[in-house]
Order: sequence, then structure tokens, then C-alpha cells
Amino acid sequence: MLARCTVIAMVAFLISCEAYAERFLACKVTGVTDGDTLSCFDPVHRKTERIRMRGIDAPESRQAFGQRSKQSLSDLVYGQSTIIRWSKRDRWGRILGVVWVEPVDCQGCGHILDANRAQLSLGMAWWFRRYANEQPPEERLQYRFEENEARVRMVGLWQDKEPVAPWEWRKK
Repeated sequence: MLARCTVIAMVAFLISCEAYAERFLACKVTGVTDGDTLSCFDPVHRKTERIRMRGIDAPESRQAFGQRSKQSLSDLVYGQSTIIRWSKRDRWGRILGVVWVEPVDCQGCGHILDANRAQLSLGMAWWFRRYANEQPPEERLQYRFEENEARVRMVGLWQDKEPVAPWEWRKK
């Protein structure tokens, strides 16, 4: 009985690990579409990939704070070499991932800045709760924390008395 329980526990563990099994893509950011989408060139496969930042949703371009969010992301990543940590593509073929860059103020530190999380911290995006189950648990907690902190500090889009989430804005 104990052996059977051990086997079941091991299978459950492996399945949970597989759910968050991630790949890595080293590329250079060549374009920023908005506050949560960018393009980067993959030198290994000699092609440009579109990246949708996992776990966040930024204001749309014509929405309040849309252009500021895009500029914020551009300031963080444009022209930078990045490491994209990802596990799946969306229905449009974009890689859903976390964008890691070297901070501008820490040359030589390596890819230690999570740009997705930075967008939340700067108040330039919402934590996308709808897809929270697709994030590893630690990332989910970090992103929720960053959004809450930005709200409390009233930075970025949280300066607005009644900010409209992008998913609500798109419905209209």
C-alpha cells in the first residue's frame, strides 16, 4: 500500500512539474507593440518571434495609459538581449512568456529583471488573474503582490480614480 501511495505521489509530482515545464529563448527585442507584447529576433532559428507577456494585461493603445505603458515597456526592453522563459503559444502563435533583461542600471549583472513584473510594479499593467492558473505558484504570488503595491502607491494607471481593465475596455 505504501509503495502504491509513493508511486501515485511521484506521478502527481511529475505531472505538476510538466505543467510548468519551460523552455528558454535568447533573442534581441526589435519592436514593442504595446505594454505587454513585443517582437524579438531569434538568431539561432533566424526568425522574429512575437512575445505576449505572461501574467499581465496592459492598457490597449487607444485606452488611457496605453501609450505610456508601451513606452514603459520600450524603455525596459527595446534593443536589449533577452531571455524569454515560456511554456506555450497562444491561439495567434505568439509565445506566452516572461521576458528577462539586464537592468539598465546594473550592466554586467545578467538577465535578472523580470520585465513582466516590472510593468506591474510601475503601474503599467494589471496582473491577468484570468490566466493565473497558467503561472507557476511563486510567479503568481509575486505578480499579485506587485499589482497590489502599485495600487497602494498610486503609480501609473492607478493614479486614475477608476482605471478600466483592458479586458473590460475590449468588451466595449
